[in-house]
Amino acid sequence: MKYYAGIDIGGTNIKTGIVDELGEIVAEDSIPTGADRPQEVVLQDIIASVRGCVSTAGASLSAAGMGSPGAIDSERGVVIRNYNLGWKDFAIAPAMSEALGVPVTLENDADAAALGEVVAGCAKGAKSAMIITLGTGVGSGYVIDGKIFRGCEFGHMVIVHGGLQCTCGRKGCFEAYCSATGLIRMTREAGITEDDGTVNGKTIFDAAENGNKAAAELIDEYIEYLACGIANLINGLQPEVVGLGGGVAKQGESLLAPLREKLRREVFGGFALPRIVSCTLGYKAGLIGAAMAGKNLAASADR
Repeated sequence: MKYYAGIDIGGTNIKTGIVDELGEIVAEDSIPTGADRPQEVVLQDIIASVRGCVSTAGASLSAAGMGSPGAIDSERGVVIRNYNLGWKDFAIAPAMSEALGVPVTLENDADAAALGEVVAGCAKGAKSAMIITLGTGVGSGYVIDGKIFRGCEFGHMVIVHGGLQCTCGRKGCFEAYCSATGLIRMTREAGITEDDGTVNGKTIFDAAENGNKAAAELIDEYIEYLACGIANLINGLQPEVVGLGGGVAKQGESLLAPLREKLRREVFGGFALPRIVSCTLGYKAGLIGAAMAGKNLAASADR
């Protein structure tokens, strides 16, 4: 059995672990990111954490993979820019490779999570899958034939021309309407809040469940936007599976059932509707996916 290290870099915590060639985690660790520290100092913590996992697993590494947010140059293994972490032109993969003595690949964190769901989660065994994360933004990752298709920033495709301002600078982006942030904005604008006046991604669903007609109408509007964006992806890429992750997707069938109905009307005639499912791995998706990206790197090097 061969083993691979996976590193999932987050703004608050960094998950590390050892994954076997079947996608099973055999050892894992979590360390605080400490993003206020120099990037080289954070790197040393990551190296120590991975080495600790290797020791716990009693494994010999074949390769490693890293998933990081921000602008990534996967070919060079460089984080070009990550504003949340304060990283700039950080050649993290070559440094990790030198420290661990194995090949290391660097992937976008959403791409890594998508690969994890294909290997061991909601899209296990699928030849192609689009994984969409409905969180602070809208993350997207496309996997085909077990490999990451890099460069999928579908959260910033426009679904409403001249629409709401997006953080990326464009107007009408998928992310502006369908992220948890967008849903919270819509909920607040409708005057629907928790008893203490706060609003979160679940507020609107709880209100609808309690018989609030305005909330139910707002959810329908939100799902219309979501169906528009996902239908564009289905029409262009025809994935076998579409998996939804993030806090909003935790609503399960109360979100997915009406979404499927709307997609049947939106998807181009003649195209079969993919399986529309909730992601199942949670934080483990990024860890497993990063390790499996390392596995793919090692396999390509052996050819």
